[in-house]
Parts: sequence; structure tokens; C-alpha cells
Amino acid sequence: MKINWNYIKAVVLFGVVVFLFAFSSAKNGNRKVEKTTIEFVEEQKPFITHATVSKLLIQNQQPLTSVPKETLDLNVLESALNANAMIEKADIFLDVNGDFSVKIKQKKPIARVLNSNSYYIDSKGGYMPLSSNFTARVPIVTGEVSKKKLGNVFAIASKIEQDEFLKKNVVEIIQNKNNSIDLKLRQCSFIVQIGKLEHLDKKINNLKAFFKKALKDKSLEKYSKVNLQFENQVVCTKV
Repeated sequence: MKINWNYIKAVVLFGVVVFLFAFSSAKNGNRKVEKTTIEFVEEQKPFITHATVSKLLIQNQQPLTSVPKETLDLNVLESALNANAMIEKADIFLDVNGDFSVKIKQKKPIARVLNSNSYYIDSKGGYMPLSSNFTARVPIVTGEVSKKKLGNVFAIASKIEQDEFLKKNVVEIIQNKNNSIDLKLRQCSFIVQIGKLEHLDKKINNLKAFFKKALKDKSLEKYSKVNLQFENQVVCTKV
């Protein structure tokens, strides 16, 4: 019987390739993480520190640089980061060289509830704890506020965040027992009574028109209340 040397060579070559691949994979899997990079995406001040992120990434009581690559469960690590109340989204990458990188998108605070257990309301309407690393300059929220019912306050805080005039001038949001809203403006002593949030755009336009005229007349300090609750009217109470 004639021996097919080409077939034998192909089988041997295939075996060598499989062996080298397995050897390379085993060696690569046993390689430890060489470098860890933590990056905060978007231009925000860090409410959570690199050190805190590093602690969240510790696996089996060991820092990443002492852990073989094959033992890393990236899904578990991402879940640990995303569970943090400061983080909106975390993405983890591990390349063939053993370099480990993390991209962190922090939550964005748009208001700060001021009570016995102060916290931020984030841009999604959720809870965000205060940070010892940085304090955001956002309107404070006082009055009757429950962490479980932030919808009303979130609606007015979102409007303030999106409107240049309001963002520049509103320093405090007050929620009353009936869920009506009052505002305090920067360098103004009067209360702005928004009331319920129906027809909010019209009310804000009325406020801007009043403010512009009163600023021109230099009469802002003459009022104690500015009531916007009546349609197409601005009712002012003098000091």
C-alpha cells in the first residue's frame, strides 16, 4: 500500500498548530494583568475617585495586578461597578497584552435634596449620594420631599437644567405639602410661586418677562412674592 506522505504531513502540521495554540492560550491565560487604566468619560468632576473604583475591582480579595487573566470575570466586575450609586455606566476591556481598562460614566446631579439625609437627584430622576470628593453646584431642594416620590421635583429640576435663564438664577426648589412648587432666585428676596406644574413653559415665559422688566426698572427688591399660578398673569406682592 502506498503511503500518502502529504496526508501525514498535513496531520502532523495540524497537530503542531493545535499544540502551539493550546500552549499559547494557556500561557496567555496565566499571564497576570500588567496595567490598569481607569478613565472617566465626559467632562465631569470626579464624584467617585480612582481609588474607589480600584477597590470595587478587587476580585477574591486580590488586586487585579496579581490575578491571572483567565480567572477574571469581566461581567461580574462590570456588575460591581454598575451597582455603585455614583456610576451610570461602566465598560471594561482586557486586551491580549494584559492591559485592563475601565471607562466610567458618572451620574449627573441636577438638584440636591437638603434634609437630614441629603442626596442628589440625577439626570434620570434617580437617587445619587453626596460625594466627599466633589460638591456639585446645583439648586437645593427643600420642603416636603420623599426619596420614593421624586417625580415632581425631578420635572422642575430638569426644566431648570435645560433652561439657561433658570439655570443661572434658580438656587432653591421648595416643594409644599400639596406638591406645589416655589422657587428662590439668586440675589432676590422674593418667592416665585409656580404652583402645580401644568402649563410650566407658559409660567416660565411669564417669569422671564417679569424679571426682565423688573431688572430694567430696578424694582426686583420691591417684591416679596411673584405668583405665576394664574393663567397669563403675574401677580406680585410688594414688600
